Amino acid sequence: MSFNPYWYNNPDRIPIAMKRRDFLGAATLAGVGAALGGSAFGQRAARTLEEMTISDLQGLMTEEQMTSESITNWYLARIRAIDPQINSIIEVNPDAVAIARQRDRERRNRMVKGPLHGIPVVVKDNIDTADKMKTTAGSLALVDAPTPKQDAFIVKRLRDAGAVIIGKTNLSEWANFRDNDSISGWSGRGGQTRNPYILDRNPCGSSSGTGAAIAANLAAVGIGTETDGSILCPSSINGIVGLKPTVGLVSRSGIIPISATQDTAGPMCRSVFDAAALLEVLAAADSEDAVTRTRPNRVNYLDNSVIDINGLRGARIGVARDYWGRNATVDKVTNAALEAMKRAGAELIDVKFPNRNKFGDAEFMVLKYEFKDGVEKYLRARGSRHKTLDDLIKFNNDNTARELKYFGQAIMTDSGKLGDLSTKEYKDALETCRKYAREEGIDEVVDKNKLDAIVGPSNAPTWMIDTVSGDCGSGYVSSSSMAAVAGYPNITVPAGFAKELPIGISFFGKAFTEHTLIKLAYSFEQATKARRRPKFLKTFV
Repeated sequence: MSFNPYWYNNPDRIPIAMKRRDFLGAATLAGVGAALGGSAFGQRAARTLEEMTISDLQGLMTEEQMTSESITNWYLARIRAIDPQINSIIEVNPDAVAIARQRDRERRNRMVKGPLHGIPVVVKDNIDTADKMKTTAGSLALVDAPTPKQDAFIVKRLRDAGAVIIGKTNLSEWANFRDNDSISGWSGRGGQTRNPYILDRNPCGSSSGTGAAIAANLAAVGIGTETDGSILCPSSINGIVGLKPTVGLVSRSGIIPISATQDTAGPMCRSVFDAAALLEVLAAADSEDAVTRTRPNRVNYLDNSVIDINGLRGARIGVARDYWGRNATVDKVTNAALEAMKRAGAELIDVKFPNRNKFGDAEFMVLKYEFKDGVEKYLRARGSRHKTLDDLIKFNNDNTARELKYFGQAIMTDSGKLGDLSTKEYKDALETCRKYAREEGIDEVVDKNKLDAIVGPSNAPTWMIDTVSGDCGSGYVSSSSMAAVAGYPNITVPAGFAKELPIGISFFGKAFTEHTLIKLAYSFEQATKARRRPKFLKTFV
């Protein structure tokens, strides 16, 4: 679904030049208003819909100030006006407006299905949609593949909840699992996504398009996927909230896979409340994804006990000190975040992970085995003319100018040489991962210190887009891998800025503690309100 986000980087499509290239201000927003018809309403909407939450938009529709159709048209106009700079949307849904009209008819007939009814959503291009849009994982190899026979389970959940899927987002090709020297945010089909805060900076991968689109207000909320860091990194680097659920809380059926033991989809939003509202829809057992049938009793993520402004009061939070002391700028932001938590009533306890460096090689081995197994099953089920990993490798070699212009496919090649999941090498590597990330990792630290959660920095300031050297990354600061390898939940929240670049802080913990993490993250968000909208700077000196 999405692997280590610090490997990628490179522009295939330079964004269309605009008259005000250094700062997207009132003139461009006026252009959005003009796209809505140039009316006073259009101008007012251009000023007011930006940064609106799900609750805000529902209020407008309930009070009949706007409809789902007008809101959808606003976002589509904004995509036309703004996305040429950041290249986050790989495809717009041609039926979006018609779907929005249907949602309005349902509302008039008192058939509102919940908080997402009529709300525009974008989903990552590795998530099946049985509609007029393609599902390609950013690869040209799947552009001519048959349309998926059915929506991914989570897409069906979104549609059943009344959401309007307005488009699909670009990503790091094959969810960043093609080559060690890859470029975050680049795909053969979609080109290079850019960071909306500073356009020559990387948006991180692999859910780069979703992160950039939501940061830029091109949809109300979005869906990303993660194997290790690919919800957390693009969320934090693009200044939004990203929630990676416990593996098993959200179905993976109908999502192009990397890892059966680490993959999950999750919310990427501008607020913790919106992430909770989205998770409330996504979290459900699926007969086609056996791991979802092991989940505990259902939790209401929008309950007042979860969405609690005083959620930090009395909480015991472990501070993962292994991730401090690596970047002075990040330390300054995250230390201020810790002080905000203490002022809100949290008790902070320094903790260490002595085994944090003992599972890296094992994780990579597990992912390479599981990628071959999972992607070949997906290709056969999809009916693609490419049936095996070797077929994909050959396609890339036959289309070098378009697919291999910046980096190769060493990970795919290595994965293709491996055996099946019955091999001792695979089983031993999986046992190592679970031992050091779970039992002697997060579980041990939480239980020993009686913690509600653990915090760590989400990212360092993002790096420059570089087609020659590729990603330099900021993974040495990120704390995402421990929870990712364990298959445990993690939520990142905006914490501050390094000059013009966002820095996030992560709350993670034991399996199926999303309700606790949301409670802490919401309280922190309300105490700090660190998010600010991007300026679309051309560069920063």
